[in-house]
Amino acid sequence: MQSGRLLLRKAWSALLTIGFVLVLNFFLFRVLPGDPARAGIKDPRMTRAAQIAIHQRFGLDKPVLNCLASLNPLRRGPCLVNPLQTQLFIYINNLLHGELGISYHNKIPVGELVRARLWNTAVLVSAGQALAIVLGIAGGVLAAWQAHTRIDYAALITSLVAWSMPTFWLGLILLFWGSRYAGLPIGGQHTPGLAAAGTVDQLRDAVRHLVLPTLTQTIIYLAEYLLIMRSTMLDVLAEDYILTAKAKGLSTFQVLKDHALRNAALPIITIVALNLGFTVAGAVQIEAVFSWPGLGQAIYESVARRDYPVLQGAFLLLAISVIVANLLADLLYTWLDPRVQAPA
Repeated sequence: MQSGRLLLRKAWSALLTIGFVLVLNFFLFRVLPGDPARAGIKDPRMTRAAQIAIHQRFGLDKPVLNCLASLNPLRRGPCLVNPLQTQLFIYINNLLHGELGISYHNKIPVGELVRARLWNTAVLVSAGQALAIVLGIAGGVLAAWQAHTRIDYAALITSLVAWSMPTFWLGLILLFWGSRYAGLPIGGQHTPGLAAAGTVDQLRDAVRHLVLPTLTQTIIYLAEYLLIMRSTMLDVLAEDYILTAKAKGLSTFQVLKDHALRNAALPIITIVALNLGFTVAGAVQIEAVFSWPGLGQAIYESVARRDYPVLQGAFLLLAISVIVANLLADLLYTWLDPRVQAPA
């Protein structure tokens, strides 16, 4: 019963946060100076009639909240006071129907663009994060168990160096190294001209394109996970119940698996969940360096083109992903350690 109330309370808090993010995301791109339609469609020959037509097509001819809050300098006619005809209501109503607007540049629904790019990002994120989580946790446990030895010092120094490197710089270094010495592709998802090749050749080509961006993401996040896991594991291994487990004659593997790892995993769960939430919206720097056609690349291109509907949809997805990941981390915390309970 108490766990059910805890779940409802956390779910309600997450829904309130998402509602706040929806409103904030709406105003975020409407307080920017200039005409958003003209910024997204750069044409010096655009006439006033064309500007009015574009505003009507994208719904920019309507007031944001009321006439005083209208950001459309071309609006003419009587003041609209009906809240059902404001941009805010139309925006929320469209979201409830799964519509994120129309891209200024591509002239296609933002939802279609996001869905097409999201799968590519999911492939990249899942591969990089899976390797980083497994190797980071294993390396952190080993470094803590071999504390103050050469293994520990080597893992600590290597992780600090890897964590301090900028993502785009590491990507450029790996891109140069991989293309020069390993013959790996320098960008893209597929090699042009392989559309008629067999399934095995296409799969092999896709894996080769995935190696460098996955390796970049793995190195960056592996270092973070290893350092956090090592620090937490050192604290856990100093507890009395670990000494008791050793006195009972348990093997090293049993002590680490049954007594130390579960308690040491609590802090890293939050880091992993939040990182997964952030990377769902795309590893922008990695995708930009390797020209990976994911959501991060779409954000990078939309910033240059001032394609506000795409940015609005991507940022909304990012915020919701972080909120949901945080909610799942809280619930997983409670499952791993029942003592972690919110006050009634």
